[in-house]
Amino acid sequence: MVLRHYKLGEADRILVMLSPERGQIRAVAKGVRRTSSKLGATLEPFMHVDVQLLQGKNLHTVTQAQLQHPYGDAIAANYEAYTAAATMVETAERLTSTDVDSTAAHFRLLHGALAMIARAAGPPATIMDSYLLRALSTAGWAPSFTDCARCGVPGPHEALNIPLGGSVCPTCRPAGSRSPHPDTVRLLAALLTGDWHTVASIDPARVGEADAIVGEYVQWHLERALKSIRLVERS
Repeated sequence: MVLRHYKLGEADRILVMLSPERGQIRAVAKGVRRTSSKLGATLEPFMHVDVQLLQGKNLHTVTQAQLQHPYGDAIAANYEAYTAAATMVETAERLTSTDVDSTAAHFRLLHGALAMIARAAGPPATIMDSYLLRALSTAGWAPSFTDCARCGVPGPHEALNIPLGGSVCPTCRPAGSRSPHPDTVRLLAALLTGDWHTVASIDPARVGEADAIVGEYVQWHLERALKSIRLVERS
């Protein structure tokens, strides 16, 4: 999966790709910025490709590339889809640079989420929120939106605390915890598990509050804000 690329020289690009077997791969695609290049459109962000590489010491070199799923075409044609997908691949790049043991799971998760956005299976930003929560869970930072994140007392609970990892009971609730609407917590739990039936049944008015919580949770664990998430728009 092509995550991103950046310019190298006059006509080349360095690609950052995610493979289920080899994790992150960085490779040079020579001449792809020329209008005559047959690989330029194939090696764009969000594309699922099969590539042949010439192994190098620091950077590999792309020798052949075959398109498997052209997700980038549909995603690039819609601004909401593009910004949501850009946030997802930025997150994938951050997480897989350190979480090398779970790259296969990260790949499957990203592949599925990009496919959903490309075929307009739901609001792009909502698909993105689900992906972000599940990607962080795969990396070992699974939030709890049912039981208390500190003591495990069964919920639902009224309070939510980002540093503690989700919902907290009255006994464990520290100062500064928020009290989201109960439907917001239900929405967050559904996004975490991929329960799209429940997601569709919740009042859309709760989406904004859930989106803010997801953004804070991601920033807390990544320890810095995602550049792309500031551009995400909702319909």
